Amino acid sequence: MSRLTKNRKEVLSKYDSTKVYSLTEACALLKDITYTKFDSSVEITTNLGVDPRKANQMIRGVVSLPHGTGKVTRVLVLCTPDKEAEAKEAGADHVGLDDYIEKIKGGWTDVDVIICTPSVMAKVGAIGRILGPRGLMPNPKTGTVTMEIGNAVKEVKAGKIDFKVDKTGIIHAAIGKVSFTPEQIEQNAKAFVSAVLKLKPQTLKGTYLKAASLCTTMSPGIKLDVKAFTTSAEK
Repeated sequence: MSRLTKNRKEVLSKYDSTKVYSLTEACALLKDITYTKFDSSVEITTNLGVDPRKANQMIRGVVSLPHGTGKVTRVLVLCTPDKEAEAKEAGADHVGLDDYIEKIKGGWTDVDVIICTPSVMAKVGAIGRILGPRGLMPNPKTGTVTMEIGNAVKEVKAGKIDFKVDKTGIIHAAIGKVSFTPEQIEQNAKAFVSAVLKLKPQTLKGTYLKAASLCTTMSPGIKLDVKAFTTSAEK
């Protein structure tokens, strides 16, 4: 049996794995049980009572976090020349079309989000097998296929994220950094859960939001009181 490290003992003295915490308590506790020397990401996990195999229960959406994610989001815009200036002025890191499609075919995917115009989707579709598994494929539902290129880039840079339920009914999302204040983490978490709750399928029977937890990159998960979320949403 491995010995507990000093930091692990500290965590266990402050954290009760059997307790369900309020969101406010959890956000404050996160900073006390994180001992990494780098600025850890804060992640939220929601367990939904849906069957992702059914088309009407495939939960996917977007949310603009009030305080952003705390990380620099690298954006590639694939567009025709008439939209390149708009993309660059909005802060896109990479702008082009054919040259970047060839780079991606060669294995380059050093970006976090790809945005494109509808007119180039035929070309982008040719690299769908590369982009899809990496979560980079542009999609109208997430606002990454649009004629409003400038607005789309600004929203992503400001903290807009997209999320999708996995095959087990769980959604994972990074909603900040441990360097954020507890209040900033709480506000981002509320915005995320609110967006998830709004996507509840009308035909779903049973509990939608079954469980939720909050953690940092190296911390244990803190169980959240989901009743508080659902009660707030019903008001």
